[in-house]
Amino acid sequence: MDIKSPNNNVQLGDLHFKPFISTSEIQKRVAELGQQISTDFEGKCPLIVCILNGSFIFCSDLVRAIQIDCEVQFMKVSSYEGTTSTGNIKPIFNSLPKLDGREVILVEDIIDQGHTIDYLYRIFQESPVASLRIASLLLKPAAYKYTHTIDYLGFEIPNDFVVGYGLDYNQMGRNLPQLYTLQKD
Repeated sequence: MDIKSPNNNVQLGDLHFKPFISTSEIQKRVAELGQQISTDFEGKCPLIVCILNGSFIFCSDLVRAIQIDCEVQFMKVSSYEGTTSTGNIKPIFNSLPKLDGREVILVEDIIDQGHTIDYLYRIFQESPVASLRIASLLLKPAAYKYTHTIDYLGFEIPNDFVVGYGLDYNQMGRNLPQLYTLQKD
């Protein structure tokens, strides 16, 4: 990541990005989602499944905002090359325990076309889970091609490429504390 310019834009590799959603806006919304999950699952211990790599920051903040017992596990799938989704989902890593009778919340960083969440949803529906819910920091409604309900949603955004707060461009920019959108020249 290159040094920020005076207008707080950033350059990652060959692309330039401008500020989009501030750290304080993200923190406020994540706290609200954590409270909603705590209320919805009161008296239960949901299994939070963090979809790596992009959702690791969102998931860690979300879990800290949840005020009930929960467990956290990780899965890694890949569908992106550069700034576009290939639509081909590749499972890379799965550390899940038995899911029989579990309350499961899939945690994603961003849902654009929805291929990844559809793939995961179908996998989890094959298991005898008690319930399956989806949490995502971001949703691009204009690009979304499926009907799965996003139960816990941070923000709806335009169909633009974003980085920061765990989201990357060729593995760069995940460490940015806020979200940036691709600057169109």
